[in-house]
Amino acid sequence: MSENALQDPSATVHCVHCGNINASRAAHCRVCGKALDGRTGQRPTPTDAPLPLQSTPADVQVRLSLMMFLEFFIWGAWYVTMGTFMTERGMSAKIGWAYTLCPLAAMISPFFLGMIADRYFSSERVLAVMHLLGGLAMLAAPLAAGAGAMAFLGVILLHALFYMPTINLTNSIAFANLSNSEKQFPMIRVFGTLGWIAAGLTISFIGADRSATQFHVTAAAALLLAGISLVLPHTPPPSKGKVATAGEIMGLDALGLLKHRSFAVFAISSFLICIPLAAYYSFAARMVGDMGKPVGSTMTIGQGAEVAFMLIMPLCFARLGVKWMLAIGMFAWVARYGLFAAAAPSGVMWMIVAGIALHGLCYDFFFVTGFIYTEKRAAKAIRAQAQGLIVLLTYGLGLGIGAYLAGELFNNIVGAAKGPAALPLYQKFWMWPCLFAAGVLVLFTLLFRDDSHEPPIGPESTEPRGFEPMIQEKTPA
Repeated sequence: MSENALQDPSATVHCVHCGNINASRAAHCRVCGKALDGRTGQRPTPTDAPLPLQSTPADVQVRLSLMMFLEFFIWGAWYVTMGTFMTERGMSAKIGWAYTLCPLAAMISPFFLGMIADRYFSSERVLAVMHLLGGLAMLAAPLAAGAGAMAFLGVILLHALFYMPTINLTNSIAFANLSNSEKQFPMIRVFGTLGWIAAGLTISFIGADRSATQFHVTAAAALLLAGISLVLPHTPPPSKGKVATAGEIMGLDALGLLKHRSFAVFAISSFLICIPLAAYYSFAARMVGDMGKPVGSTMTIGQGAEVAFMLIMPLCFARLGVKWMLAIGMFAWVARYGLFAAAAPSGVMWMIVAGIALHGLCYDFFFVTGFIYTEKRAAKAIRAQAQGLIVLLTYGLGLGIGAYLAGELFNNIVGAAKGPAALPLYQKFWMWPCLFAAGVLVLFTLLFRDDSHEPPIGPESTEPRGFEPMIQEKTPA
């Protein structure tokens, strides 16, 4: 290590053992723990990398955990059971359209974050305002349902426009206030899963699986989080004081990440795998209802499994790495839909439960790993835009297109059939997303290379893009 690097507090060094960026004053790598000294050949690099890790205060972790709990309680209180509510109100033909609304809002949210949340106001205050407005919108949902399907869908869209930006906001607040996101974020994010479970159990316990009460519970939780957001750790807007460019506002700077093969493969695979995922969100609960089982509590089995997998994620991350974490998550998609297809005709409940439980593996190993991978690959200057890009591709385009296609597929295969009469029809329905997910898994496994330990990619990055023909990688020097 050079003498200049030791004297310059803004300089950083790369660990040759794991590739992580460390402050020049660090004696050991903050990831692998190996010594940083002149003999290992690190080089100083001018960057905005953080100084050596400090432990996150316990009270901050508690507040972030409560934030995550309520964030996903809000979503889980209505999203799973909306389809059964709509069936009761004679709106079953519009279920597919209803489940396109959150993805549509997710496509708009990056623009809002780029123009306002990242530039003018602290993140926790934006979170408070969004949940206040979203809660008020959800209070109007039961009244809108009485006026007809289009009025109901309009109010759900309004709520989604306020809610969907908060997913990225809560992630940003958590990442900004944690000292080691790779190890600590899964432990914070698991409370989001617990919130979703609590919401499902609450809705079933009070008998609101098919009633408008689910929307009242959602509104109450949103208003509560609006108040709690005001006491979250202060998180200044990351781009405060900077002149906004059109590229920054629209998130176009993050598109430069797609010039690098592995990130491009990850992003495209994330988009494609969310197309079959929409079938689960839209119609798995409907199938459980057709089997005569309590919808809310049964569907929380997936989130219960999610908690277990979330707790072992740090160990799996260290042993498997990004590529195989993502691949296992995709394989769980294939297995889940295969179980649903095999179980539906005879109503084999244990297979249905096993398929629902696989949601924990699907979500944790793919989505949470994906958020961490994006955080590691994107430089600080474009990190928020990069997370927004992934939200756009997954929760936006992927789930949006998937919800529409799943709705059309369901209407053509299952149609108006209900109860036991519908169960044999589900076999053909679930085979479509099963085969689609299998194709995405194969393409991802063949094309993705784990580059998560390489230096972050910035707007002016000179890192090799990795699009050279793969045969060259095998050519001897």
